[in-house]
Amino acid sequence: MNSISNIWNHPKTSAAGLLIAAATIASVLSQQGISLGSAGSGTVVRLVSGLATALLGLLARDPSSATVILSERSESKDLCSSSTAKLGVWALIALLLLPSMAGCSGASVAQEIENWTPTVDSTAALLAPSDAPLFAVATTGFDAASNLLVAQAKAYLANPSTGALAQLQQQVVVFQQQVNAALLSAAKIVNPNSQQHALNAINAVGTVVLAILALVESASTKAQVARMAAQSSIKLATVRPYLDEGKAVATVAAHYGEPVGQARVQVARVELSAARAGF
Repeated sequence: MNSISNIWNHPKTSAAGLLIAAATIASVLSQQGISLGSAGSGTVVRLVSGLATALLGLLARDPSSATVILSERSESKDLCSSSTAKLGVWALIALLLLPSMAGCSGASVAQEIENWTPTVDSTAALLAPSDAPLFAVATTGFDAASNLLVAQAKAYLANPSTGALAQLQQQVVVFQQQVNAALLSAAKIVNPNSQQHALNAINAVGTVVLAILALVESASTKAQVARMAAQSSIKLATVRPYLDEGKAVATVAAHYGEPVGQARVQVARVELSAARAGF
């Protein structure tokens, strides 16, 4: 009876528990190669996991707000508010700790790379004349790297192979390293306005490249991801002070047409996964 009453009194927490269980079970089944049939261009298991993750993202609150509520719960008599705050914290933690869906097809990854094509805007025109050359040097090669990545994705779609996937793996790391190096260079710009314009432009590209990196990781084995990470000399931890999480969240939300809360969880999960992998 207590269990039933708890479900009735705390429906959101109970729903989060069921969604976490569904996403976890789906992830384990996917890792074991169990698909339970096809659903659209994917599998039933991936569909269940994706829906559970999306719904958890909607249930989760901003962790900073939840933390504030939890720290003040001793001063509050509203049990419902405290319970909702706990739900936000635990749902977000669960999303961050759940393993990413393994076994994404290389074809779906290649198609997503085309959809995520990164481009560099004309920020140089907004910079102080003395700062424009530094920005130009820092971002030299961005367009070429983007075009090469898209060309390799198209080649993989036309003829999927281990070699084509290896080229995607190598190129996305090269591009990610270019972005990280550019962020460090832009940080040296003294003029605050010029520096902000430069960082904004590079962050816009960096968000896309990090999304593509996560996609390629999802289609790679652990050994392949380890090799990719070994080629990463400028780590995310080094450039983290120059990353704009708010803009990254807005970019992801706009790209997928999803709520900001869900996009925030996705961005955090991708960054955590990349850091754990050694990038």
